[in-house]
Amino acid sequence: MVKGVSRRVVVVKSPDKKWFEQAIFLLREEVPQGAPEEQVLKRAQEVADAYLTRTSPRARWRRRWVLAASALVGGGIASAVWLLATGIFPLPF
Repeated sequence: MVKGVSRRVVVVKSPDKKWFEQAIFLLREEVPQGAPEEQVLKRAQEVADAYLTRTSPRARWRRRWVLAASALVGGGIASAVWLLATGIFPLPF
């Protein structure tokens, strides 16, 4: 419970109740009182959408494959440099 503090909040209701019913955002003190309501709501919806996109199972799967592919490519390049440096596979020119 918060005592003695007045906070401004933005409540964004979800059109799809599968993930969440509503998101509550606390506005910073620096936000002017006369800020356009549409702009504040649009920014809150963008943040909520970005969170859902970032934490979805598809995004997690994509991150894992990018990390695995990067590790394989990096290992291949390091191996090629090592083989060329040791003279096992000399350059043809």
